[in-house]
Parts: sequence; structure tokens; C-alpha cells
Amino acid sequence: MRIQSVKLFSLFIILLSAAGCSEEKEQFETESIAAYSMPLQVGKYFIYRVDSLVFPNFGRNTEIHKYQRKEVVEAIYTDNEGRPTYRINRYIRDSVNAQSWTAAQPWMANGNYSVTLIDDQLEVIEHNLRFIKLHMPLKEGFGWSGNAFLPDDPYTSLFGTFGNDDNMDKWEYYYDEFEPTFTYRNKTYADVWTVEQEDFSSNIPVIDVSGYGTKSRAFEKYAKGLGLVYREWELWEYQPNTTGTGGPYKQGFGVTQWLIDHN
Repeated sequence: MRIQSVKLFSLFIILLSAAGCSEEKEQFETESIAAYSMPLQVGKYFIYRVDSLVFPNFGRNTEIHKYQRKEVVEAIYTDNEGRPTYRINRYIRDSVNAQSWTAAQPWMANGNYSVTLIDDQLEVIEHNLRFIKLHMPLKEGFGWSGNAFLPDDPYTSLFGTFGNDDNMDKWEYYYDEFEPTFTYRNKTYADVWTVEQEDFSSNIPVIDVSGYGTKSRAFEKYAKGLGLVYREWELWEYQPNTTGTGGPYKQGFGVTQWLIDHN
């Protein structure tokens, strides 16, 4: 009887521990991905200010082009996996003043992309490239392979052959921090998660003009009830071109964008 009592007591302790672990696991449950996706309702729009880093004149010059981007939830359809998916149409117009967000030009169509929201992740397909932008749970330090579906050198068709998009499918996304408020250019957003994607550079700023340089910096910020509110993407390289004509050049692109208006 004493042995049986000990066994029953041990079983009770095990069950109690399991219950405690279950409760602890429940404490890690977070808000849904839907809370940090853009509101996926047909007719919703979001206007971003965009500073685009470009390298004209065959990469010999460096310029920042300033414009506005409008993204409109246009339609819902079923993708080839049978999942509800939203088509987001994009429009752009130039900013009339580098110091303001105003723009007088009419909107011009600029393609589209798709968003698929499922229970544990947010997928975006743009230029036939598939990204996992958000993933459960929303917890500092949690990571996932956000570019796992990307092919080799995904941006070659858009920006030519350069080294920064090599092995992008190996990038490890993770939630870096949660901010109760985030302010940029006098715009403040509440309840913001930062998604770190990549942070690597070598010989940037270029100190050794005869050596190769590269910069890959990518992160995004998502606010509750709004989705993407801030983004920095710089993928470019410096080629010294010591044996070629024309001198050094840069290749790639950069984007800084932030939300300035929505309905």
C-alpha cells in the first residue's frame, strides 16, 4: 500500500508539473497575426512616403528619389492552394517637395502584389517572390525562415547580377523588440513590432576604394491595426572595377518607406 501511495503521489506531481507547463505555454500565446497585418478589407488604402536609393549613370552616381506609394486592397480571390488571398494594387506619384509629403501629380498604376493570411503566418508575393513577413508567436527573439521560398539570386531580373541577393533564402527573420510607440518624421504609431531580417556590411562606407564593398540591411516595423508602417531595405555592392574602364561603380537598390495616411 505504501508503494502504491508513493506511485500515486509521483503521478500527481507529474500531472501537476504538466499542468504548470501547460499554463506557462499559454502565457506565451500572443495576439494573432491578423492584428498586425494591414486590414484586409476591399477598399482599404495605405499611403507611404518612399525614399528610393538608386545608382544611375551605370552605377557612377548615387541619388535619392522621393515619391509616394499608394496600396489599395482591390480584390479577394482563391490562390492555387485554395486559400483566401488579397490582391493589393499599387500606385505611385512623385513628391513635389523634398521637405514635405505633399504630391500634386495624379496617381499612376505601378503593379500589384498579393497577401495571404493564415493562422500562423502572413505571406506576401511580389514580383513572383514569396516572403513570410510575420509568423506566430509574436515574441521577442522568435525567428523563422522568412525567405525560404526565394530562388537563387531573386533580384537579378530587376537589378542585374550583384552579390547581395545570393543566399537570401538563408536569411533568418526574428522579432527584435516591441515598442509601445514608434515615431518617425513626426508620425507616431502605437504597438509596434520590429522584424529584423539582415544586417551585414563590409567596407561601407567605402574606405578602401580599391576593395570590394557590400551592404545588406533589411528590417520592417508593423503596428497593430495598420500592418507595415516602416521599412528599410538596402541591398547594394561597391565594385572597384580596378581592371575595367569607367572606374568604380555601385549596383543594387535601397528603400526607406513609412506610412503617412490611410482610411
